[in-house]
Amino acid sequence: MRTVQGRLITKTVKELCIKANIELRGDILSALKSARRKESNAKAGRILDIIIYNARLAKRKKVPICQDTGMVVVYLKIGRGVRMKDDINKAVEKGVAQAYKDGYFRKSVVTDPLLRENSNTNLPPVIYTQIIPGDKIDIMVAVKGFGCENCSRIMMFRPMDPASLIEAFVVDTVRESGSKACPPVYIGVGIGGTLDKAVSLSKEATLRPVGKYNKKPYIASMERRLIKKINRLKIGPMGVGGNTTALGVSILTYPTHIAGLPVAVNTSCHATRDARKVI
Repeated sequence: MRTVQGRLITKTVKELCIKANIELRGDILSALKSARRKESNAKAGRILDIIIYNARLAKRKKVPICQDTGMVVVYLKIGRGVRMKDDINKAVEKGVAQAYKDGYFRKSVVTDPLLRENSNTNLPPVIYTQIIPGDKIDIMVAVKGFGCENCSRIMMFRPMDPASLIEAFVVDTVRESGSKACPPVYIGVGIGGTLDKAVSLSKEATLRPVGKYNKKPYIASMERRLIKKINRLKIGPMGVGGNTTALGVSILTYPTHIAGLPVAVNTSCHATRDARKVI
């Protein structure tokens, strides 16, 4: 049995929050550069140049990639052989608060969804916990801005509905969001489970590196079809037109009830940000 102290969790979460906000994911940056090489629209090419330059500048100057430094989502995979000496949720919250204070990041979380009073700490984060084999803790921190989060949707399909209707729903979600989600976007899709599980899957799907496809061949085929259909919309970078509206589509599935078929779409912007560390 390995004992882990809360201060290690706090330190790690702080580091990951700062890294996620100032350093764009490598796969996202590579996808943006690839999109730039393939872009034939002059305006779209210019926008992609600015996005890529912005990411490079943010990393060099250690400033946020985007002014919306997001609401923090933390994924904890805790080994069965770990004994926490302190409350892990409180340790995570402390790390988030320290990162947003010391990093001078915008604090965007309100303590009540209707009264709208800012917490001034960017707390609380959303925390998902999973128990896994081993004696390590895998920590993934994602920071999600709400320009793109507001463009996400869920639909409860009927069990007999064909895959073509699901694909149309995903494409329509991107079409309706237009430039509001700061494209080129990365689309996560969750299919199955309950309503809340489908939503959780759709967000988790955006953690998968761009260009990696689902291990199930028929789902991978759907991912490839969807990216083609979405890019045919020609919304393009920041809505100016062009070849790349989405950098990728990632789908996760889960068993569901015989009477249901929930499908959620999580829209993530060109600044899809997260960072991970195993301790």
